[in-house]
Amino acid sequence: MRANYYDEKNPLSIEEYAKKLIGKSFLDVIHEADLDTELRVEIIDKYGNPRRKGGLGNLLEEVYFGYKANSNQQADFHEAGVELKVSAYELLKKGDFRAGERLVITMISYEKPIELYFYDSKILEKIAVILLVYYLRDKSLGSNLLYPIDFVSLFSPPPEDMEIIKNDYEKIAEKIQEGNAHLLSESDTLYLAASTKGATALKSTVPQYYNALVPARKRAFSLKNSYMTYVLNEYLRKDVVTYEPIVKDIRILKEKSFEDYITERINSHIGVTDAELCRIFDREYNNNKYQWVDLAYRMLGIKSNRAEEFEKANIVVKAIRLEEDGRMIESSSLPSIKLKEFVEEEWEESTLYSYFEQTKFLFVVFRKSGNVYTLKGSQMWNMPLDDLEIKVRDGWEKIRKTIVDGVVFNLAENKNKEIIVKNNLPKKEDNPVIHIRPHSPKRFYLFEDGTTVGNGTFTHGEELPDGRWMTRQSFWINNTYILEQLNEKLKEK
Repeated sequence: MRANYYDEKNPLSIEEYAKKLIGKSFLDVIHEADLDTELRVEIIDKYGNPRRKGGLGNLLEEVYFGYKANSNQQADFHEAGVELKVSAYELLKKGDFRAGERLVITMISYEKPIELYFYDSKILEKIAVILLVYYLRDKSLGSNLLYPIDFVSLFSPPPEDMEIIKNDYEKIAEKIQEGNAHLLSESDTLYLAASTKGATALKSTVPQYYNALVPARKRAFSLKNSYMTYVLNEYLRKDVVTYEPIVKDIRILKEKSFEDYITERINSHIGVTDAELCRIFDREYNNNKYQWVDLAYRMLGIKSNRAEEFEKANIVVKAIRLEEDGRMIESSSLPSIKLKEFVEEEWEESTLYSYFEQTKFLFVVFRKSGNVYTLKGSQMWNMPLDDLEIKVRDGWEKIRKTIVDGVVFNLAENKNKEIIVKNNLPKKEDNPVIHIRPHSPKRFYLFEDGTTVGNGTFTHGEELPDGRWMTRQSFWINNTYILEQLNEKLKEK
């Protein structure tokens, strides 16, 4: 039947037919299909369940394109070499578009050997030409079948991205072959990730082919959420926001990894002071907190601080400043917390878990020398999975329990006779990796009797589950922990 609508061997014919989906909802697709009433009702009941994983993609496969959903290693339209991927996007409060999830390519098998080299694997066939169908996940519509399909396009990763994806694949495959599949993390790689599959670690843990003694979580090769957000905005939405590429010649990526190239570029300035770097890159030397991050981008040839590869890979630049004696005074802040949402989260689906599981950091280290800071070098880093699953989880759970049980506030006076508010939230010394403390420069508290304390307003506060308000909080990475993660060379005097 489908041959009457499109040529199964022609990617452009498939795309042309798929573009007719734009402006339709999934319910429209069902009603416009040549189905009898009984089957139509059955399909609506089957795919109308929002908890059904992959449901809307399967719906289009069977109802619109006319073939049965399958888990074959071949591309969906294998005669045309086209893989169909149906995915959600979200519209954020500020009008930005974000991919609703990572793009799962295929499951990683722990039951047989894995191909070590990218071009020997089946991954290339799955990502060489992708037919992307994006729908708006708008829960206010009441039913997932009412979600509108807004973007449809063929997409092939550009050559420079494919080089990074190749390196990502081989890094994952090597870790699996070493018997360390249980240590895989999305943040190990840049664009292609080994993402978890399964509701919980307990339910999705299986034996490893290369290490029968240690089970590992089920994982799938996936294009990261950050990468797909870039693709959505740049290629489908065609947003006017521009990013600057760090790598301007693909031949560089054929000779070395992206990570090595980044650290080499920054490390070429080792020994230069921040004041001199500001002069070299024609930047005001003003010692504000963002100055050292800005210098990191300048050393990479980026003036806008919007590096294309960093956006795609979800790389966060952190400037680390050490004192002359090697101490690191400041902890590193993370995005602020919505406390009422935080207490409703489960660990493996939590914002904090996702942040560390998906984020790679570029540490750029400066050391104080008199009145200036001298560049010591740089390091790419991501949170070790053991630290995340054990230490960070313990801290997260204790903080969450304190908020659920009800934060205890005590009023006191400081030496200037100002009212200060103390609380019983776990302190920095209670966890080796993270702690929670105010994110706002101004204080704001609203208590159950209606009284307020602080020099801020509601914009500087966050509502607690019991209706009281406290100064906006965020998680912080302990300075002592970051110092432990730095390469020894970066800590040398």
